[in-house]
Amino acid sequence: MLRFAAVGDNCIDRFRPSGMSLIGGNAVNVAVQLARLGHESHYFGAVGDDADGHRTIKELAVHGVQVANVQLRPGHTAFTLIDILPSGERVFTHEDFGVCAGYRPTPEDLEKLKQMDHVHIGWMDDQGALRQELCRSGVNVSQDISVNSDVQNLGVSGLAIAFGSAGEDDAAADAMLHRLVSDGARLAVVTRGAKGASVSDGERSATSGIEPIEVIDTTGAGDSFIAGFLSANLSGRDWATCLESGRSLAARTCGHVGGFPQA
Repeated sequence: MLRFAAVGDNCIDRFRPSGMSLIGGNAVNVAVQLARLGHESHYFGAVGDDADGHRTIKELAVHGVQVANVQLRPGHTAFTLIDILPSGERVFTHEDFGVCAGYRPTPEDLEKLKQMDHVHIGWMDDQGALRQELCRSGVNVSQDISVNSDVQNLGVSGLAIAFGSAGEDDAAADAMLHRLVSDGARLAVVTRGAKGASVSDGERSATSGIEPIEVIDTTGAGDSFIAGFLSANLSGRDWATCLESGRSLAARTCGHVGGFPQA
């Protein structure tokens, strides 16, 4: 069992017109999946002092995630409005980061993060400050660059692993792998949609296809892939095993609604 922390975003996905809502967010989904794999998993982030915030904390704890360092802040919990087209396609119509915006770990939080075996960073609007602080302290850190859209938050220098998503365009995936390593990540891992995922350190690379499954919902599959890859990688597994671990967990997530099973 390893000690992991996931830091950053949480979100309530609100589906219209059904009214169904699900807890998610890159950092939350990664934290839950690592806990479900049997690791000691901590979530560091901020939720609002509202029903959604209390629901989020309770649901994380139910799944074995350590929530002592979740900040309960005045304001509303982050949410996303999602419309479902007749084709079944999801359209994200509005995103509100709520109290996630401006979230920063406290000095006490930072000291705890520095004691982890690995820290994964999701969406944060801190211009890379947490990544830089942890990397300077020798912490093993990963980040998913695909959940950030602001250029000032996209640095990868010092990361042990930079995760990204390029879709099924082979040229785009290869270019992303090269760019992430060239920009300072020790390892780049890029998901390629139905074509699987690839990993590279700039000198060698490996690719694995997807695991066939009847898809119910793809929400959180990429986050589950990250958790599976991290679990295997931090356990000293080879790249092929890491990719297989990631795709297996992603496939399981596609078999249910939401990034993880919820009441």
